[in-house]
Amino acid sequence: MNRVSRILAVLASAIGFYGCDAAHLAELKPGISTAQEVRGRLGPPAAEWPNTDGSVTWEYPRGPEGTRCWMLTLNQSGVLQKIEQALTEENFARIEKGWSAEQVRRLLGKPASEVTFPLKPEVVWDWRIDPAQPNNRAFFSVHFSLDGFVIRTSRREETPG
Repeated sequence: MNRVSRILAVLASAIGFYGCDAAHLAELKPGISTAQEVRGRLGPPAAEWPNTDGSVTWEYPRGPEGTRCWMLTLNQSGVLQKIEQALTEENFARIEKGWSAEQVRRLLGKPASEVTFPLKPEVVWDWRIDPAQPNNRAFFSVHFSLDGFVIRTSRREETPG
């Protein structure tokens, strides 16, 4: 398969995947849809995060190649309250030095990749994000100490080729 064919195949699968995602999410109505409907449309969540008010947030990451992670919050009765995209500039800015890995996972969802650099020493989690330039691949990264606390964040953008 030549390069153009590969790019077109990736784009077609991405459009199909996001098209399905968008269609399923559009069918869910905050204040009306139930937990059963959410599971029926999106399947089981990757994680369930309990909230202090008794509600629960279900995590639906669309990585490793996707640039979305949906967080759906359901009240104590199992009724959908809100749908949020976790991979936003606002959420990236919230991450602070010293946060635990669990705090970051709770905010951004499952990373697309996790790499340990024992000589550095650090662990780096990456999420695919929307690139600044079309056709590029962009990543937001959180760097942790080996004991699981945020050291810093970074981002990178890769050009094809």
